[in-house]
Amino acid sequence: MIEARRLHILRAVADHRTVTAAAAALYLTPSAVSQQLTALEQETGHRLVERGARGVRLTPAGEILLSHTNAVLAQLERAEAELAAYSSGSAGTVSVASFATGIGLVVAPALARLARTAPGILLRVQDAEGDASLPMVLDRQVDVAVAVEYRGAPDADDPRLAHIPLYAEPFDAVVPQSHRLADRGEVPLAELAKDPWIGPYPGNPCHDVVVLACEHAGFQPRLEHSSDDFRAVVALASADAGVALVPRSALQGMDLAGVVVRPVDGVAPTRRVFAAVRRGAETHPLILPVLEALADAAPGVPHLG
Repeated sequence: MIEARRLHILRAVADHRTVTAAAAALYLTPSAVSQQLTALEQETGHRLVERGARGVRLTPAGEILLSHTNAVLAQLERAEAELAAYSSGSAGTVSVASFATGIGLVVAPALARLARTAPGILLRVQDAEGDASLPMVLDRQVDVAVAVEYRGAPDADDPRLAHIPLYAEPFDAVVPQSHRLADRGEVPLAELAKDPWIGPYPGNPCHDVVVLACEHAGFQPRLEHSSDDFRAVVALASADAGVALVPRSALQGMDLAGVVVRPVDGVAPTRRVFAAVRRGAETHPLILPVLEALADAAPGVPHLG
């Protein structure tokens, strides 16, 4: 009989592509992961993984088992949800990982709402970028991720995750007050092709949004300065160090002295924010109220211009 715990390890190895990375995500030793994989191969009678210089990849038999693994683990999440509902599930802790702006915009208001409507549910919040929070959910390090769509992110129909859309917001152009386009009502991105740029580091989902927007405008941005803190990005722009694209909600309550914020001419680059849980867990009596509170907290994002 196949043990579900070993299926979880197989999926972690498939996601992280090395035994060492999977072990770190699961808080196990690499030798323990290898032993569990060997035991799983013995249980199934098939070789499931192949090790190479670039890491681990699944064999065809491993891919077949992985497709069933996603369904099995989702069904186990549903079973846990139903059992929790049977025993009332009115009190407990739910862990949420979110990027910083998402914490301010939806997680903190959801926490306040739950204190009134479901006082038995305690949220434990961690700051994590979207590309980190989704693996944390899959590795069972947290229950809920508030994340941003990015290149390489799991699709909305990914069998491992359930997606709950929260909000979408545009990026606005941030230019120094002395910039030649500062008096424009809207800023055409193509006219910023020769400017120095300030933006997030590669790997940050917002970096992908900025680069893709510039590529669609016909150029590669010349990123002279990098920071994942949008306050630092705006401060550098106010010092005439370059131009930037910043999510509109990140600019709320920020000191904008020395810069001009303008909407982008044409189709604005947009980041789409969603909540994600392990598929099957979305009906858990502790998690469902959290998802509802996050969705209720998700606002429209006002224009700051």
